[in-house]
Amino acid sequence: MEQRISALTWGLLALLGLIWGGSFFFARIAVAEVPPLTLVFLRLSIAALALHIYIGGRFGIYPLLKSRWREFLILGILNNALPHALIFFGQTRIGAGLASILNATTPIWTVLIANSLTSDEKLSSAKIIGCLTGLLGTVVLIGPSLNSSRDLPLWALLLPVIAAGCYGFAATYGKRFKGVAPPVIAAGQMTASSLVALPLSLAMDHPWALAMPSINAIAAVLAIALLSTAVGYIIYFRIMAAAGATNTSLVTLLVPPSAILLGFLFLDERLEMTEMAGMALIGAGLVILDGRIYRRSDAIA
Repeated sequence: MEQRISALTWGLLALLGLIWGGSFFFARIAVAEVPPLTLVFLRLSIAALALHIYIGGRFGIYPLLKSRWREFLILGILNNALPHALIFFGQTRIGAGLASILNATTPIWTVLIANSLTSDEKLSSAKIIGCLTGLLGTVVLIGPSLNSSRDLPLWALLLPVIAAGCYGFAATYGKRFKGVAPPVIAAGQMTASSLVALPLSLAMDHPWALAMPSINAIAAVLAIALLSTAVGYIIYFRIMAAAGATNTSLVTLLVPPSAILLGFLFLDERLEMTEMAGMALIGAGLVILDGRIYRRSDAIA
């Protein structure tokens, strides 16, 4: 039976959509002064520290980190270090709204990857239609960049999509953590991925030689780490406990509008008609993948 969503949970979903949409907004500000790999390390390490403080040693976190560090490392690379780096590099050239739309294809890639790598999540006709609709939206978004006269480079548009694929692999791999407290999974993967990001930042960015970022950039780094990552995960887990995984996935539809609105209000970003059309197709694909429209129509019939 489908879990119902209370008014409080709807409010938390809207808040989480705004917070996670804000991560693209904050990243766009930060990458102007902080190199992507260093930004990845700062985001993950600060968020990991905040989550460790929040957990306070509960849930047997430290024995789990010791015994399953390899699994946390793989999950951290797939779910944090690699996709964050890809998105941040892409956002050196594209806006917050467009990056969030491209990354909203995550559920589509998750379905396709799960169908290929698992035996219990196979494609249905609705899922196939949803995936094709979402992929068409991605083509609409990326297609104009093949015209060399366009300002946005193809590689910058592809990176958030590749990041979405990483999240899809992470979602499939993360099933092995069933039974582990969600805050522990979050803290564990961020701890491991921050340790991966640190040597990359030191080797590639030489952060000791960088100019001191502005107050705005520092505030953006803290916001993306503490608000969009640490607080975002806490809210996410609360929604998951109250409304289930399917209802929680609705946040995917709320992130791009939040990022677009913030970019429009504060960064003077604008979307072209093709980008709006692509967003509409991706949104339609996600709604079809969600499946509740079909369930409700069947119930009415």
